[in-house]
Amino acid sequence: MELMGDKGRRNGPRGAVPRRTGTKEAEEIATGSVLGAQLLRRGDLDGAEPHLRTATAGGDRAAANNLGVLLHQRGYAEEAADWWRVAAVAGSAAAAHSLGRHHRERGDEPTAHYWLRQSAESGHVLGAYALADLLEHRGEGGAEEWFRAAAERGHREAAYRVARLTGTRAEAAESGRAELEREAERWYRQAAARGHRRAALRLGTILERRGELKEAGRWYLTSARDGEPRAACALGFLLRDAGDEESAEVWWRQAADDGDGNAANALGALHADRGERQAAERWYLAALDAGCDNGAFNLGLLCAAQGRTAQAEQWYRRAAYAGHREGANALAVLLLQRGDAEGAEPWFSKSAEAGSVDAAFNLGILHAARGDERSARHWYERAAASGHAEAALQVGIALLRENDPERAERHLRHAAGGGSVEGAFRLGSLLERRGREEDGDALPAVPSAPAEGAQPPEYEEWYRRAAELGHRRAQVRLGMCASARGEIVDAARWYRLAAEAGSIHGAFNLGLLLAREGSEPEAALWWTRAAEGGHGRAALRLALISARRGELSDGQHWCARAIELGPAEVAERAAKLRDALRAESTAKGA
Repeated sequence: MELMGDKGRRNGPRGAVPRRTGTKEAEEIATGSVLGAQLLRRGDLDGAEPHLRTATAGGDRAAANNLGVLLHQRGYAEEAADWWRVAAVAGSAAAAHSLGRHHRERGDEPTAHYWLRQSAESGHVLGAYALADLLEHRGEGGAEEWFRAAAERGHREAAYRVARLTGTRAEAAESGRAELEREAERWYRQAAARGHRRAALRLGTILERRGELKEAGRWYLTSARDGEPRAACALGFLLRDAGDEESAEVWWRQAADDGDGNAANALGALHADRGERQAAERWYLAALDAGCDNGAFNLGLLCAAQGRTAQAEQWYRRAAYAGHREGANALAVLLLQRGDAEGAEPWFSKSAEAGSVDAAFNLGILHAARGDERSARHWYERAAASGHAEAALQVGIALLRENDPERAERHLRHAAGGGSVEGAFRLGSLLERRGREEDGDALPAVPSAPAEGAQPPEYEEWYRRAAELGHRRAQVRLGMCASARGEIVDAARWYRLAAEAGSIHGAFNLGLLLAREGSEPEAALWWTRAAEGGHGRAALRLALISARRGELSDGQHWCARAIELGPAEVAERAAKLRDALRAESTAKGA
């Protein structure tokens, strides 16, 4: 309730306030009113009351308002309201505001509305704010107008409310959104500059989203120092991202101690990264107690990492039932790993419908495993549209099967750009094949060398990306590209990497390279590895080496292997060589 001083007086009080006209007497009344107000501000209720009652009896409406304030502080609400009514009828905007609040607290909103409007229309800032708050509560029009009126006269909460309303309109606007967002930011700044900690938090969020991290940090700090735990939490993340983990931990602790679940969860993750599992578990539990469902999900992850599958399932279920989409996906994955595909599917569906891209991809895998390619394609496409690289790869592969290379390329580019190793290889293969077709040639076993001084083709760059991440077929293709340019050392390096990782084609090609360089014994070692892994041409090469050395038995063995493995022309050559070796063996035996 608001004290009212001399500035609110008018000559000739109205209503139930008695009238006095003598100049000396009027001065005494005014002096008593001012003295009573001063004593009331100091908290001296006993000293203030007689002065205020005397001034009120003399017709001073400010004294009547302040007497109401005094009585309200003593707990005499109804008597206070009587004096506020006297002052309000006499024209006191402050008394009308207090009277309106009195009636609203008692549930009499129509009467509250009447007196608050009287106060607001008289230019009273608190009356304007209280009227706006009541109108908004009742769902009636005009609330924003009165919030603005209060905000323009410096009311910080009103400025914050105007900012919120403007921001809401901006989110729904089809046009003019940028202008509305700028206006909302201006009101947040006004409120924050006057010490409104939630406005400072919102302003920090806007600035962080815009990339203005230094200023965002200043507003987060201002809000956090004023006791806003969400700002302390946000400041912690900003500091963590800047590499100052120690300071981030300090602010997260402050926020968590004030009940911020996100901060407690961040502390849990911090300790988990350090391998401090007990501390991590303690903070995750604190996050859960504060209403942060991420706590349950992360407890599930923590248990799963320790091999405590049963406990992990319990925490995932708790998170999933609370609506945590990644918790639902994790639960479904766990059930699927246990062989319970029927139990997993509804959780995948709930998670995907809630927006989990991973769950949408996993549904695609689930349907593909059942042979339901149509449903699998639907979920792959949904996940791909949200940026899932491996889902984009699956869609790209399906489009290649449908002979739609243009659309396939778009998806493969998304996959490769999103970090899919197989996507990078497939994109390289598609681009290389297209280049050969444009030249009128089929894709050869060894690509031709580019013209001297020309940049390597794009497909080679995609092969390189995949090869550097361990993709064996990309390593082989990159070795072939290097070999075509005469870069033998580079070609051998890529072939060797592929071969050592188990690629029979890498082993065979490395053997060819070594043989051309005069290292047939080492070449034979790699061809042996390739032939034992199922490479028919390598087996034929070994048969030829054995035949040359006169090792007829070994030669026949490798011929038989080459015939078995193929392809047709290799099998045909191996069969002729085998027959020749048999004949020679028979002749020697005779």
